[in-house]
Amino acid sequence: MNLEQLLTNANIQIDNEKVELLARYCEILLEWNQIHNLSGAKTLKDIYENIIDSIYPIKFIKEPKTLLDIGSGAGFPGMVLGIIWSGCETTLCEPRNKRASFLKFVSIELGLSNIKVEKKRVENLKASSFELITSRAVNKVETLLNISKHLSQKETKYLLFKGERVLDEVKSLDLDYEIFKRDKRNYLLIRGLGESQFG
Repeated sequence: MNLEQLLTNANIQIDNEKVELLARYCEILLEWNQIHNLSGAKTLKDIYENIIDSIYPIKFIKEPKTLLDIGSGAGFPGMVLGIIWSGCETTLCEPRNKRASFLKFVSIELGLSNIKVEKKRVENLKASSFELITSRAVNKVETLLNISKHLSQKETKYLLFKGERVLDEVKSLDLDYEIFKRDKRNYLLIRGLGESQFG
């Protein structure tokens, strides 16, 4: 099954030009993965599933003006969302050399002028606050909020891709949040941080 069919099955609608960019990104990742082991997704089928996982939140969240993706790895979800949201200034923060080099190569190869790659830890990133901060499989919720608080403000939303124990991570935190489920994925959308988070 190709990417277009999978998107249709997931009831996700994006224009053909972006589907083509995503397909090319998948091909590049497959090539690099054979040499550099960037991601656990070793087949096109695996990569496509990661694409769907990354895109699914566009069903419940609007395109922001600015996006920061923490620990972008091979580009899930930051690179994928940066391709879909072409009007969004997207910063991919990835400290590891091979992965950062791969992300830079993809952004140049696909002509993604809205995407910037920062090869550093998010704690060391100097930038204005972002409208949306995303992260997948990087640290617990409280840790993520703490290491990125210098890049957020009260209006900043967080979209965190979590597993089945997400409630354990948020129950003691003062947050305005909602959880959207897809299979075993929990998409944690934090709409605002409590005053205590900025103390």
